[in-house]
Amino acid sequence: MKKFVSLICILFIVSITACTSQPSTTLTSPSDTAKIDTSPEIITEEKPNTPTTKPDFSKNVNVSRASDFAKTQLELPVTGIGTKIQTETKSNEKYTIVVLTKNSTNPYMNGMWKGGLKAGEDLGVEVVTLAPAQQDSIEEQISIMEAQIQKGVDGFVIHPSDSNGIMPGVNAANEAGIPVVSIGTASASGSMMRTGVDYYETGYVVAKYLFENGGGSGGVVILEGPPGAQNAEERKAGILAALSEYPGYTLIDSQTANFNRAQGMQVMENLLQREGVKEQLKIVIACNDEMALGAIQAIKAAGLKDILVGGFDGSKDATQAIKDGDLAVTYNTDPFGSTYLAITYLVQYLNDGTVPPEYFIPFPSERHNPLITPENVDDYIENYAWFK
Repeated sequence: MKKFVSLICILFIVSITACTSQPSTTLTSPSDTAKIDTSPEIITEEKPNTPTTKPDFSKNVNVSRASDFAKTQLELPVTGIGTKIQTETKSNEKYTIVVLTKNSTNPYMNGMWKGGLKAGEDLGVEVVTLAPAQQDSIEEQISIMEAQIQKGVDGFVIHPSDSNGIMPGVNAANEAGIPVVSIGTASASGSMMRTGVDYYETGYVVAKYLFENGGGSGGVVILEGPPGAQNAEERKAGILAALSEYPGYTLIDSQTANFNRAQGMQVMENLLQREGVKEQLKIVIACNDEMALGAIQAIKAAGLKDILVGGFDGSKDATQAIKDGDLAVTYNTDPFGSTYLAITYLVQYLNDGTVPPEYFIPFPSERHNPLITPENVDDYIENYAWFK
């Protein structure tokens, strides 16, 4: 009996040993050990500059002025301006970026489209250019943004018709984690950054040039952009700041012509019919080239001479008007280069989370010598123009 019990115990112990040793053999098999030791998923390394959480751009509130550092010293990720702009930045993936303008007819908006498409070629991204069918419709701009968000685009470059009106679209983009860059009239808040020119500075610089070359006294007419549009208001503020420094000049009137050539001509025609205006008028400051060209038509039709007219944008027609002696000065706002720069910053962010060093990075700025006059117009056309 004792021998029988001993035999049973030995068999029981062997059985337990066999059962407990089997999992150990499975866990330490050569193939599983290799997976544990060498699998790249096991060892996690953070990419440089990649934030653990995405920044909340909805907290960004728009500002109207760029810093002196941003205007003159900040190192940009591009070189050159106009159609000669270029960058070493390349996309890590095939991103889709939407360039949304407020219309498809203004030369500035066309320049934005062209700059966006060139950036797409150079950086390796798909760029989609869109504008509302009803020119300047903020409702359509919002609808376009919402539709593109549903399609899963990766970023927006926008030139909205209204800073506050565009906010439903910008808010929707932020909720979807899609970065937005504003050019021109910036969104009231929510943009990753703002670029394009410092409009206040442009107004001040062009007005000062005209006052310095206008003989020291006389009447001034300002043709404004759309009422309430941020870029129009900022530019007008710069013009008025310069006017306050030249007491010899008197403001005859300041009226909107909505950045439109035909309206610029009509408003100027009406002003010239008012008593005493023809005799007083010395300077017309139109807040874009299109209105300036319209004003020139009205001035010529009225038989007036020696009236200095200034504009903004450095468009093809405006530079020709300078060469013809009809336009005194314009300012290179370079929508081509501004949009190219915006897409470069977007790609940097999409690649590795790099956020622009400042919210408002103006382009072009004073470092690019943006004033176009009879003395440098040929050089501008040959080397810097954005419309070629």
